[in-house]
Amino acid sequence: MILVTGGAGFIGANFVLDWFRQGSEPVVNVDKLTYAGNATTLAPLSADERHIFAHIDICDAAALAALFARHRPRAVVHFAAESHVDRSIRGPGEFVQTNVVGTFMLLEAARAYWNELDAGEKAAFRFLHISTDEVFGSLEPDDPPFNERTAYAPNSPYSASKAASDHFVRAYHHTYGLPTLTTNCSNNYGPYQFPEKLIPLSITRAIQGEKLPVYGDGKNVRDWLYVGDHCAAIRTVLERGVVGRTYNIGGWNEKTNIDVVRTICDVLDELRPATSGGCYAEQIEFVKDRPGHDRRYAIDASLIERELGWRPAETFETGIRKTVAWYLDNAGWVDGVTSGSYRDWLDTHYARSN
Repeated sequence: MILVTGGAGFIGANFVLDWFRQGSEPVVNVDKLTYAGNATTLAPLSADERHIFAHIDICDAAALAALFARHRPRAVVHFAAESHVDRSIRGPGEFVQTNVVGTFMLLEAARAYWNELDAGEKAAFRFLHISTDEVFGSLEPDDPPFNERTAYAPNSPYSASKAASDHFVRAYHHTYGLPTLTTNCSNNYGPYQFPEKLIPLSITRAIQGEKLPVYGDGKNVRDWLYVGDHCAAIRTVLERGVVGRTYNIGGWNEKTNIDVVRTICDVLDELRPATSGGCYAEQIEFVKDRPGHDRRYAIDASLIERELGWRPAETFETGIRKTVAWYLDNAGWVDGVTSGSYRDWLDTHYARSN
C-alpha cells in the first residue's frame, strides 16, 4: 500500500487514477479538499475497496500518526500543496501553512513511523516529494535549462514555500536518514485541471465566448509537460530512483504563453468551430502583467532519462489536442467546477475520513 497526499488535486488525482490502471496495489488518498481538491475526479474509484479516501489536513499530526499506524504504507507520494501563484501573491499565509508546515508535519509523521519498522521495511520505504521548477527562479532567453544542480532562487510566495519544503525533505534525509526522493517538474497540463490555470482557463472561456486573458506581452516561456507523462515519471522515480536524489521532470516543450493560447484556439477551430463563424483567436486579450512574473522556465530532464530511462511520450501538439478534446467531452465535470457543485459530491460517495 502507498499513501498519496493531495490525491484529489489535479496531478494527484491523475496519478491515483493512473496507478490503478497500471496495477492493483491499494492507495490511501489523503486530501484536505480545499477549493482545488475535486473528489468528483475520483468518481471511478468510489466503489473500489483498494482506494481508501481520508479527508485529512496534513498539518494534523494526530490524524497523520493514526493513518500511518492503521494502514502501514510502504511509501508516501506527497503532492499536497497550494499551487496557484496569483493566489500566493494575494494571500501567502496559506501557502506557508500547507506547503511548509504541512510538509514538515508529514515528514515528522513519516519519520516516526519509519523508525518503528523492521530493517527490511525501513530499507524499502520511500518518501517521494513532488515539487516544481519554479523554485529555480527565472531564466534569460539564452540561459541553459534548469538542471538538478541549479541554485534555488524563488521569486513568488508560492515558489518560496515550495523551495522551503524541498529543503526540509533534503534535510530529513541527510539528518535522520529518511529515504527521500524529490522531483521538480515543469508546467503540467491535461485532464481534470482546475480552470484557473492558463490552459483549462483558455479552453473553457473560449467555448463560452469570453475573452482569453494573456498576461503582459504573452512572451513568457514555460516548458509544458502532459500530466500522464508526469505520472509515468513519478512511478519510475518511486520504483528505481536513487535515495536522496532529486530528478527534474520536463516535457522538452518550451512555448510562449501566447503560442499556447493560439494553439488552443487553432485546435478548437477544428474540433468545435465557433457558432459566430469567427475564429477563437479573436477572443484573445492582453492584460496587465502580474507582479514578479518570471520570464522563462525550462527543464533539462536528461538525468532521469539517462539514469532511469524515462522520457515523455507526448509532444505538446499531441498532448494539447488530447487535453482540448477531454474538456470538450467532459462538460459535466467543468460545469460542476464552475458552479461549485463539485464541493457537495463527496458527502454522498465517500466517508469523510478513513
